[in-house]
Amino acid sequence: MSQFIAFLRAINVGHGRTLKMASLRRFFESLGFSEVTTLTSSGNVVFETRAKNVKRLEIKIEKRLREALGYDVAVLIRSDAELAKIANYKPFPKSKIDSAAEFNIIFLKNRLDDKLKRKIIALRTDTNEFRVHGREIYWLRRKKPNSSNFSTPPLEKMIGKPFTIRGAKTVKKMAKKYSASGP
Repeated sequence: MSQFIAFLRAINVGHGRTLKMASLRRFFESLGFSEVTTLTSSGNVVFETRAKNVKRLEIKIEKRLREALGYDVAVLIRSDAELAKIANYKPFPKSKIDSAAEFNIIFLKNRLDDKLKRKIIALRTDTNEFRVHGREIYWLRRKKPNSSNFSTPPLEKMIGKPFTIRGAKTVKKMAKKYSASGP
């Protein structure tokens, strides 16, 4: 059995998109996954399966969620080993991270090509800085979100594919708990 972590987009964001974590766990169990657990109410699901093909898992879960909920939910899956690497990656100096208002990790389905990477990096401002590594974008925010003039729509338009964002502290917490090689 392999352990995976599914990051779901647009779960519990209001506007009819709320889902109790107990229901989400039962949903994943109904798909044949075992050892299902959730962390926080933002759609982080840890599960085990014999399946190995992550893309097929993402498609299967997205299709079944759409059928069950009546709206699209992007599913971005990482293995426990991948999660540890993401949590341990150092995209910025520690001093920058420690002084930041927020440090987020944006999970993507696929790696970005070089042209798109350059466009993401070019979004840098005095308050926002980005690094692309693997299938993740690391986003350092120097001011609180309400005082920064940057929001995610420029990213959505640029990337053109679903993504989801998690706080780096949450990702590190998950890696520590669910990965043998966590931080």
